[in-house]
Amino acid sequence: MTGELSPIDKAKFVAAKRAAALVEDGMRVGLGTGSTAAWLVRCLGEMVCDEGLKITAVPTSTRTAELAREVGIHVTSLDEAKWLDLTIDGADEFDTDLNLIKGGGGALLQEKIVATASDQMVVIADAGKEVEHLGAFPLPIEVIPFGWQTSQALIEETLVSMDVLGRSATLRMNGDAPFVTDEGNHILDLHLNRIGNARQLALVVNQIPGVVENGLFIDICDTVIIGHGDGNVEVRDINEGTVEREKLDFVESDNLFSDLSE
Repeated sequence: MTGELSPIDKAKFVAAKRAAALVEDGMRVGLGTGSTAAWLVRCLGEMVCDEGLKITAVPTSTRTAELAREVGIHVTSLDEAKWLDLTIDGADEFDTDLNLIKGGGGALLQEKIVATASDQMVVIADAGKEVEHLGAFPLPIEVIPFGWQTSQALIEETLVSMDVLGRSATLRMNGDAPFVTDEGNHILDLHLNRIGNARQLALVVNQIPGVVENGLFIDICDTVIIGHGDGNVEVRDINEGTVEREKLDFVESDNLFSDLSE
């Protein structure tokens, strides 16, 4: 099975596998959304089925919840769990300070709520997600449907005074219709190219009427686990200031690799 994986999927898998090793029996765990997070859910599901791991999971999207239940993970709501030991999620970009852009999958609001309700947030990513400056990946902004065009205009006007290279915002589409989040909102993708002051931008954008939340995750991530296509993994802990490197062996598993929902 693993021989059929592309290098980038191998990188995602080893990052997810390394992160799964952080999960202990009895933990309350936030589960992210996206292709890398899907590998994590599969890894944890295998641990639940084969090793008897007992965890309570809070998914950050409907599709993550469906996959978690499918692989045997006990799912609950954040209101029920109240606080989490650990959240593991992917990222669209991360910089050397472990600030992130998230929301490429459209779940940024739930992802940010769950991440900030956790003792620790761990990001899993392939090496291609690391950048010197955030902004090459379009920054998602969740807005309510009412007056979204006004919100877009206000955002674009605000960007004139921000330290960014691009200033256009486009409505994310799902076919011929606007993309709709799990909360029933729309997403505007900001094409900024480079963000000079991510902290300032996050604060200012969230003051605009109609904006629900932005995809900048500042001072939220504690650890990033970076996977490489050759099985090497790098673990950076920003709180401890440590960097660990190791190589993971691929283990064949029909449970893990069959019918993976991206």
